[in-house]
Amino acid sequence: MNTSPPSAPVRVIAVASGKGGVGKTNISVNLAAAFAKKGKNVLLMDADLGLANVDILLGLQPKFDLRHVISNEKTLSEVMVEGPLGIKVIPASSGVASMAELSTSEHAGLVRAFSELPMATDVMIVDTAAGIADSVLTFSKACQEVLVVVCDEPASITDAYALIKVLSRDHGLKRVHVVANMVRSEAHGDQLFQKIRRVTDQFLGVQVEHLGSVPLDDYLRKSVQRQIPVIQAYPRSPSSQAFEKIAAQIDNWNPPTGASGNLEFFVERIVDSYAAAQTT
Repeated sequence: MNTSPPSAPVRVIAVASGKGGVGKTNISVNLAAAFAKKGKNVLLMDADLGLANVDILLGLQPKFDLRHVISNEKTLSEVMVEGPLGIKVIPASSGVASMAELSTSEHAGLVRAFSELPMATDVMIVDTAAGIADSVLTFSKACQEVLVVVCDEPASITDAYALIKVLSRDHGLKRVHVVANMVRSEAHGDQLFQKIRRVTDQFLGVQVEHLGSVPLDDYLRKSVQRQIPVIQAYPRSPSSQAFEKIAAQIDNWNPPTGASGNLEFFVERIVDSYAAAQTT
Protein backbone atom coordinates (compact mmCIF):
# COMPACT_ATOMS: atom_id res chain seq x y z
CA MET A 1 0.00 0.00 0.00
CA ASN A 2 1.41 3.38 -1.01
CA THR A 3 0.41 6.54 0.81
CA SER A 4 2.29 9.56 2.05
CA PRO A 5 5.72 8.74 3.50
CA PRO A 6 6.17 8.81 7.29
CA SER A 7 7.87 12.24 7.00
CA ALA A 8 4.68 13.68 5.54
CA PRO A 9 1.77 12.58 7.76
CA VAL A 10 -1.73 12.92 6.36
CA ARG A 11 -4.14 15.24 8.16
CA VAL A 12 -7.63 13.73 7.93
CA ILE A 13 -10.57 16.02 8.72
CA ALA A 14 -14.28 15.27 8.74
CA VAL A 15 -16.70 18.10 7.96
CA ALA A 16 -20.14 17.44 9.44
CA SER A 17 -23.32 19.25 10.40
CA GLY A 18 -26.39 18.50 12.48
CA LYS A 19 -28.73 19.42 9.64
CA GLY A 20 -28.65 20.09 5.94
CA GLY A 21 -28.66 23.52 4.36
CA VAL A 22 -25.97 25.10 6.55
CA GLY A 23 -23.26 25.17 3.85
CA LYS A 24 -21.31 22.13 4.99
CA THR A 25 -20.21 21.00 1.52
CA ASN A 26 -19.26 24.55 0.58
CA ILE A 27 -17.01 24.61 3.64
CA SER A 28 -15.45 21.27 2.61
CA VAL A 29 -14.84 22.37 -0.98
CA ASN A 30 -13.33 25.73 -0.10
CA LEU A 31 -11.15 24.39 2.69
CA ALA A 32 -9.81 21.86 0.19
CA ALA A 33 -9.19 24.72 -2.24
CA ALA A 34 -7.47 26.79 0.45
CA PHE A 35 -5.07 23.95 1.23
CA ALA A 36 -4.44 23.27 -2.47
CA LYS A 37 -3.68 26.94 -2.98
CA LYS A 38 -1.02 26.60 -0.28
CA GLY A 39 0.65 23.90 -2.39
CA LYS A 40 -0.62 20.87 -0.49
CA ASN A 41 -1.74 17.58 -2.03
CA VAL A 42 -5.43 17.49 -1.17
CA LEU A 43 -7.84 14.58 -1.33
CA LEU A 44 -11.54 15.51 -1.02
CA MET A 45 -13.84 12.60 -0.35
CA ASP A 46 -17.58 12.97 -0.85
CA ALA A 47 -18.84 10.74 1.96
CA ASP A 48 -22.48 11.76 1.62
CA LEU A 49 -23.44 8.29 0.45
CA GLY A 50 -26.75 8.95 -1.28
CA LEU A 51 -27.01 12.73 -1.72
CA ALA A 52 -23.58 13.61 -3.07
CA ASN A 53 -22.93 17.10 -4.40
CA VAL A 54 -19.20 17.85 -4.17
CA ASP A 55 -18.91 17.19 -7.90
CA ILE A 56 -21.75 19.65 -8.58
CA LEU A 57 -20.14 22.44 -6.57
CA LEU A 58 -16.88 21.89 -8.46
CA GLY A 59 -18.45 21.63 -11.91
CA LEU A 60 -17.22 18.06 -12.37
CA GLN A 61 -18.90 15.29 -14.34
CA PRO A 62 -17.35 12.04 -13.12
CA LYS A 63 -18.10 8.94 -15.16
CA PHE A 64 -17.67 6.68 -12.16
CA ASP A 65 -18.15 6.97 -8.41
CA LEU A 66 -17.98 4.98 -5.19
CA ARG A 67 -20.68 2.58 -6.40
CA HIS A 68 -18.24 1.23 -8.94
CA VAL A 69 -15.55 0.86 -6.28
CA ILE A 70 -17.82 -0.98 -3.88
CA SER A 71 -18.95 -3.33 -6.65
CA ASN A 72 -15.29 -4.00 -7.51
CA GLU A 73 -15.72 -2.63 -11.03
CA LYS A 74 -13.20 0.17 -10.50
CA THR A 75 -10.41 1.15 -8.12
CA LEU A 76 -10.44 4.40 -6.21
CA SER A 77 -7.73 5.73 -8.48
CA GLU A 78 -9.94 5.01 -11.49
CA VAL A 79 -12.97 6.88 -10.13
CA MET A 80 -10.95 9.79 -8.76
CA VAL A 81 -11.22 13.03 -10.74
CA GLU A 82 -9.11 16.17 -10.64
CA GLY A 83 -10.86 19.35 -9.59
CA PRO A 84 -9.79 23.00 -9.48
CA LEU A 85 -6.30 23.79 -8.14
CA GLY A 86 -5.31 20.15 -8.49
CA ILE A 87 -7.71 18.85 -5.81
CA LYS A 88 -8.25 15.10 -6.15
CA VAL A 89 -11.93 14.27 -5.67
CA ILE A 90 -13.44 10.92 -4.79
CA PRO A 91 -17.06 11.28 -5.95
CA ALA A 92 -19.99 9.55 -4.29
CA SER A 93 -23.24 8.63 -5.96
CA SER A 94 -26.26 10.92 -5.88
CA GLY A 95 -29.84 9.80 -5.57
CA VAL A 96 -29.04 6.12 -5.08
CA ALA A 97 -30.74 5.06 -1.87
CA SER A 98 -28.79 1.80 -1.50
CA MET A 99 -25.55 3.76 -1.14
CA ALA A 100 -26.81 5.19 2.13
CA GLU A 101 -27.17 1.71 3.66
CA LEU A 102 -24.20 -0.37 2.59
CA SER A 103 -23.90 -3.98 3.64
CA THR A 104 -21.00 -5.20 5.75
CA SER A 105 -19.26 -6.71 2.73
CA GLU A 106 -19.74 -3.49 0.75
CA HIS A 107 -18.26 -1.48 3.59
CA ALA A 108 -15.30 -3.84 3.61
CA GLY A 109 -14.84 -3.35 -0.14
CA LEU A 110 -14.73 0.40 0.32
CA VAL A 111 -12.17 0.04 3.08
CA ARG A 112 -9.94 -2.19 0.95
CA ALA A 113 -10.10 0.29 -1.91
CA PHE A 114 -8.93 3.10 0.35
CA SER A 115 -5.95 1.13 1.56
CA GLU A 116 -4.76 0.75 -2.04
CA LEU A 117 -4.59 4.46 -2.93
CA PRO A 118 -1.26 5.07 -4.68
CA MET A 119 -1.08 8.85 -4.31
CA ALA A 120 0.73 10.92 -1.69
CA THR A 121 -1.65 13.08 0.34
CA ASP A 122 -1.05 15.96 2.75
CA VAL A 123 -4.65 16.73 3.68
CA MET A 124 -7.77 14.61 3.29
CA ILE A 125 -11.15 16.26 3.80
CA VAL A 126 -14.16 13.99 4.27
CA ASP A 127 -17.47 15.69 3.49
CA THR A 128 -19.99 13.64 5.46
CA ALA A 129 -23.75 13.58 5.17
CA ALA A 130 -25.79 15.87 7.41
CA GLY A 131 -27.28 14.51 10.61
CA ILE A 132 -26.37 11.53 12.79
CA ALA A 133 -26.70 8.60 10.40
CA ASP A 134 -24.35 5.65 10.97
CA SER A 135 -22.15 6.64 8.03
CA VAL A 136 -21.66 10.13 9.48
CA LEU A 137 -20.62 8.75 12.86
CA THR A 138 -18.33 6.15 11.29
CA PHE A 139 -16.46 8.59 9.06
CA SER A 140 -16.27 11.20 11.83
CA LYS A 141 -14.76 8.70 14.28
CA ALA A 142 -12.25 7.54 11.66
CA CYS A 143 -10.92 11.05 11.06
CA GLN A 144 -8.38 12.73 13.34
CA GLU A 145 -10.43 15.90 13.71
CA VAL A 146 -14.10 16.79 13.25
CA LEU A 147 -15.40 20.17 12.09
CA VAL A 148 -19.07 20.83 12.84
CA VAL A 149 -20.65 23.54 10.68
CA VAL A 150 -23.43 25.59 12.24
CA CYS A 151 -25.42 28.65 11.24
CA ASP A 152 -27.57 30.97 13.34
CA GLU A 153 -30.84 29.07 13.14
CA PRO A 154 -32.48 27.30 16.10
CA ALA A 155 -32.65 23.96 14.23
CA SER A 156 -29.00 24.20 13.19
CA ILE A 157 -27.86 24.92 16.74
CA THR A 158 -30.04 22.19 18.25
CA ASP A 159 -28.98 19.59 15.69
CA ALA A 160 -25.30 20.54 15.95
CA TYR A 161 -25.53 19.95 19.70
CA ALA A 162 -27.22 16.59 19.07
CA LEU A 163 -24.42 15.55 16.72
CA ILE A 164 -21.70 16.59 19.19
CA LYS A 165 -23.58 14.78 21.96
CA VAL A 166 -23.73 11.50 20.04
CA LEU A 167 -20.10 11.72 18.95
CA SER A 168 -18.86 12.47 22.47
CA ARG A 169 -21.15 10.37 24.66
CA ASP A 170 -21.61 7.33 22.46
CA HIS A 171 -18.40 7.31 20.45
CA GLY A 172 -15.78 8.79 22.74
CA LEU A 173 -14.92 11.89 20.74
CA LYS A 174 -13.00 14.29 23.00
CA ARG A 175 -12.66 17.36 20.78
CA VAL A 176 -14.81 19.10 18.18
CA HIS A 177 -14.09 22.21 16.13
CA VAL A 178 -16.99 24.51 15.29
CA VAL A 179 -17.18 26.65 12.15
CA ALA A 180 -19.85 29.36 12.24
CA ASN A 181 -21.19 29.87 8.72
CA MET A 182 -23.14 32.69 7.09
CA VAL A 183 -22.43 35.17 9.87
CA ARG A 184 -22.76 38.95 9.74
CA SER A 185 -19.45 39.60 11.51
CA GLU A 186 -16.70 37.97 13.56
CA ALA A 187 -18.60 39.01 16.68
CA HIS A 188 -21.74 37.32 15.36
CA GLY A 189 -19.74 34.15 14.70
CA ASP A 190 -18.33 34.19 18.21
CA GLN A 191 -21.80 34.68 19.68
CA LEU A 192 -23.03 31.70 17.69
CA PHE A 193 -20.13 29.58 18.92
CA GLN A 194 -20.81 30.62 22.52
CA LYS A 195 -24.41 29.36 22.17
CA ILE A 196 -23.02 25.93 21.31
CA ARG A 197 -20.31 25.96 23.97
CA ARG A 198 -22.64 26.97 26.78
CA VAL A 199 -24.73 23.83 26.39
CA THR A 200 -21.79 21.52 25.66
CA ASP A 201 -19.90 22.80 28.71
CA GLN A 202 -22.96 22.24 30.86
CA PHE A 203 -23.96 18.79 29.69
CA LEU A 204 -21.08 17.17 27.80
CA GLY A 205 -17.50 16.30 28.63
CA VAL A 206 -16.12 17.36 25.28
CA GLN A 207 -13.68 20.10 24.26
CA VAL A 208 -15.38 22.44 21.79
CA GLU A 209 -13.18 24.92 19.96
CA HIS A 210 -14.10 27.83 17.69
CA LEU A 211 -12.13 27.26 14.50
CA GLY A 212 -13.46 30.32 12.71
CA SER A 213 -16.35 32.03 10.97
CA VAL A 214 -17.36 32.40 7.33
CA PRO A 215 -19.32 35.56 6.48
CA LEU A 216 -22.52 35.78 4.53
CA ASP A 217 -20.89 36.80 1.26
CA ASP A 218 -22.48 37.49 -2.12
CA TYR A 219 -19.25 36.44 -3.80
CA LEU A 220 -19.65 32.99 -2.26
CA ARG A 221 -23.12 32.72 -3.74
CA LYS A 222 -21.78 33.78 -7.15
CA SER A 223 -19.01 31.20 -6.96
CA VAL A 224 -21.56 28.46 -6.28
CA GLN A 225 -23.48 29.50 -9.35
CA ARG A 226 -20.25 29.38 -11.38
CA GLN A 227 -19.34 25.99 -9.83
CA ILE A 228 -15.90 27.29 -8.85
CA PRO A 229 -14.49 27.54 -5.31
CA VAL A 230 -14.71 31.12 -4.08
CA ILE A 231 -11.01 30.88 -3.18
CA GLN A 232 -10.29 30.56 -6.89
CA ALA A 233 -13.08 32.68 -8.38
CA TYR A 234 -12.89 35.64 -5.97
CA PRO A 235 -9.65 35.31 -3.99
CA ARG A 236 -9.97 38.74 -2.34
CA SER A 237 -13.55 38.26 -1.18
CA PRO A 238 -14.40 38.20 2.53
CA SER A 239 -15.30 34.51 2.43
CA SER A 240 -12.04 33.61 0.66
CA GLN A 241 -10.08 35.40 3.36
CA ALA A 242 -12.07 33.53 6.00
CA PHE A 243 -11.31 30.14 4.44
CA GLU A 244 -7.62 30.97 4.18
CA LYS A 245 -7.62 32.00 7.84
CA ILE A 246 -9.27 28.71 8.87
CA ALA A 247 -6.78 26.71 6.79
CA ALA A 248 -3.94 28.60 8.49
CA GLN A 249 -5.43 27.75 11.88
CA ILE A 250 -5.50 24.07 10.95
CA ASP A 251 -1.90 24.25 9.78
CA ASN A 252 -0.96 25.38 13.28
CA TRP A 253 -2.37 22.21 14.85
CA ASN A 254 0.14 19.65 16.03
CA PRO A 255 0.92 17.24 13.17
CA PRO A 256 -0.46 13.71 13.36
CA THR A 257 2.03 11.30 14.89
CA GLY A 258 2.75 7.63 14.45
CA ALA A 259 0.12 5.41 12.87
CA SER A 260 -2.56 8.11 13.16
CA GLY A 261 -0.80 10.04 10.41
CA ASN A 262 -1.45 7.67 7.55
CA LEU A 263 -4.48 6.66 5.50
CA GLU A 264 -4.19 3.05 6.63
CA PHE A 265 -5.06 4.20 10.13
CA PHE A 266 -8.12 6.03 8.79
CA VAL A 267 -9.16 2.81 7.04
CA GLU A 268 -8.50 0.65 10.10
CA ARG A 269 -10.70 2.86 12.25
CA ILE A 270 -13.53 2.49 9.76
CA VAL A 271 -13.08 -1.30 9.87
CA ASP A 272 -13.10 -1.28 13.68
CA SER A 273 -16.23 0.87 13.72
CA TYR A 274 -18.10 -1.44 11.38
CA ALA A 275 -16.97 -4.49 13.34
CA ALA A 276 -18.18 -2.96 16.60
CA ALA A 277 -21.53 -2.10 15.02
CA GLN A 278 -22.05 -5.74 14.06
CA THR A 279 -21.61 -6.91 17.67
CA THR A 280 -24.08 -4.45 19.21
